[in-house]
Amino acid sequence: MHRLVRFLTRNRGFITFMLCMVVFRSAVADWNVVPTGSMQPTIRIGDRILVDKLAYDLRLPLTHVSLRHLADPQRGDIVVLDSPAARERLVKRVIGLPGDEVAMRSNVLFINGHAAGYAASHEQGIHDDLCDPAHYETERYGALRHAIRLSNGHPSPLSNFGPTRVPPGQYLLLGDDRDNSMDSRYFGFFARSEIVGRAHHVLVSLDPQQHYLPRGDRFGAALH
Repeated sequence: MHRLVRFLTRNRGFITFMLCMVVFRSAVADWNVVPTGSMQPTIRIGDRILVDKLAYDLRLPLTHVSLRHLADPQRGDIVVLDSPAARERLVKRVIGLPGDEVAMRSNVLFINGHAAGYAASHEQGIHDDLCDPAHYETERYGALRHAIRLSNGHPSPLSNFGPTRVPPGQYLLLGDDRDNSMDSRYFGFFARSEIVGRAHHVLVSLDPQQHYLPRGDRFGAALH
């Protein structure tokens, strides 16, 4: 017991710092490594993204208990969620809000009966294009503007779905790599309580295909 007390006394500064870091990362802001390509081209494999944990709720540290509701996710937000259905932490884009009717026809998105607009775009540096050639388009619906990736040879079997109505308190989330994303098409709607924050910037990006060399052009890049 005396040894433990001496240890705590000698290291109280470090222990206090570590406790503060745990609380900060749990309730204020965190950074997550993105190991998959489901949000390409917006988020690249190897990006370390900054997650604002105060974007929607003030939560009790180390829990999902909301102490104060601050805002609700908006269409186009890139959100981080802890999904019991997926059994892992996911990063996806908000597409359908509570009450929306959402459908997809050959990867063309329909929200409340209106089709999104699409314009060809160009992306470089996506290693998956070497084994799975793809093309890129900018998807537009109201204020929603972002790039999506569409496989040329391997379209998703769920490039057609709906129409489906988003229930109250839940959201329809999709990945930007539409033919390579496990999202609401597989797991169903995601509850508001599962969403833990909003991703808005890349902190650091390391390229796993190039011996984890840094991608300097992505440091500090905003996520749209």
